[in-house]
Amino acid sequence: MSNRFLALGLWALLGFCLSQAQTPAKREVATVGGGCFWCTEAVFEKIPGVHRVVSGYAGGQTQNPTYKEICTGETGHAEVIQIEFDPEVISFEKLLDVFWQAHDPTTLNRQGADRGTQYRSVIFYSSPEQHAAALRSKELANASQFQGKITTEIVPLTKFYPAEDYHQDYFKKNPNQPYCQAVIAPKMFKLEKKGVLPQ
Repeated sequence: MSNRFLALGLWALLGFCLSQAQTPAKREVATVGGGCFWCTEAVFEKIPGVHRVVSGYAGGQTQNPTYKEICTGETGHAEVIQIEFDPEVISFEKLLDVFWQAHDPTTLNRQGADRGTQYRSVIFYSSPEQHAAALRSKELANASQFQGKITTEIVPLTKFYPAEDYHQDYFKKNPNQPYCQAVIAPKMFKLEKKGVLPQ
């Protein structure tokens, strides 16, 4: 009997060790805004190492804002996405590299036909490390790609409000919607052709 219990104990210990080894790595969160969150959400959902993308609102004064309130431009919020990612697969810096290519950071409070402060280009940092990385990334992108024209704000994240359910996974759920066909699908195709997104 003692040998049997010893064997069971060893199996239990082995099982515990395996479960610890399979525990997912610590995930981090990045929060950015680059125009309509339907667009940015669709882009970042395709990035390897990104586990979840949530569309929402940040940077304003109104508590628990609604989409209707956001659209007035009076709440101070920007349409943003919050990206949960595995830093062992993709770094915060690499996500910012995609961010610069996924929208036009040189147009103040505008992306294409979408105009207003709610569509501003912004990086909301949640740690000193993210702040330093965002400043560095912006400086490099300004010098190498945008000739000093970037208008992107880099500000601390105070509060993130998830958007209403119908905004989440919008492109996945509504690929044939006119906006998705006219704006998001061509953007995705362009980023795939450039190698920014996997095909």
